[in-house]
Amino acid sequence: MGQDLTERAAALLSLGRVFEAEALLAERLAQDPEDVRAWGQLGCCHLRADEFEKAVEATGSALAIDPEYVDALIVRTYGLRRLRRTDESLAAAQEAVRLGPEEIGAYSALWKAALLNGRSDLGTRAVREVLRIDPANTWALREHADSQAAAPGVEPKQRAEVYASALAADPSSSGLRLGLDRAVFRMLRGTRWLAVLSLVPAGGAINLFPSGGDGPELPLPLGTRLYALALIGAIWAVGAWRRYRKLRAGVQLSVRSLVRRMFWARLVLVQAALGTLCAVAVVAVPWTDRGVPQVVFWVGLGPTLLTIWFDRPRTR
Repeated sequence: MGQDLTERAAALLSLGRVFEAEALLAERLAQDPEDVRAWGQLGCCHLRADEFEKAVEATGSALAIDPEYVDALIVRTYGLRRLRRTDESLAAAQEAVRLGPEEIGAYSALWKAALLNGRSDLGTRAVREVLRIDPANTWALREHADSQAAAPGVEPKQRAEVYASALAADPSSSGLRLGLDRAVFRMLRGTRWLAVLSLVPAGGAINLFPSGGDGPELPLPLGTRLYALALIGAIWAVGAWRRYRKLRAGVQLSVRSLVRRMFWARLVLVQAALGTLCAVAVVAVPWTDRGVPQVVFWVGLGPTLLTIWFDRPRTR
């Protein structure tokens, strides 16, 4: 009958009925103060109620009865962490991992404690071990992807590949989807810089803003215009090739999906196209006067640079 109280309390706790569970556990412990599982469940109740001192006390009672009770160590880790007893929380988490090397909860507690103690090495180990136990674990997949994507020198394409790989293992993860969308948007955003770079040889070839009136005679020779067009083509060939060659299918689908769903994604592509078309128009047309190509040049450059600056916070 006594054990039934502990089982009923555990069921109530799983339903979020914390105070009802706590009352049953108090009744059970009055009957048998040596019921280690009841002490552990009571620690969970206190933790859920943000009574962290009581959670530490309850798990301490459980561990006094059974020093190898992993669940109590896990709850104790969280309680100590919330009390800012950082060293003790890390020691409790490491003991939980030692005693329960196949317990995902122990590694999650270790990750939390390591985060508070600035031990990124232990945090990385915790995520790696969770993925060893459960390769499709949502939390671990996201943490692993986030850490890889945040590594120095990782380009948007690589970030997108990381998130796409993780999302393939857990397609329902909204966090991974958001990470992939952000990485893809940064890739698309880079196309506007290709448009800006395309305007440089265009403006240089026709010398749109000559000083002292010593610009080349207009219209430009066909050879000069073809050379400038070739430079624009090279900028796009090299830039787009570096960003988009051999993209995995998941990233390609995300590019198309994001363009359909996100106004800013469509806008950056429109501006990249507009800037490039303006650059082509500046050098392809045999202008006899610099006034019109100057306007075309600024139509391509001005709005693009303005929105590159404006939408920067959305890509951090």
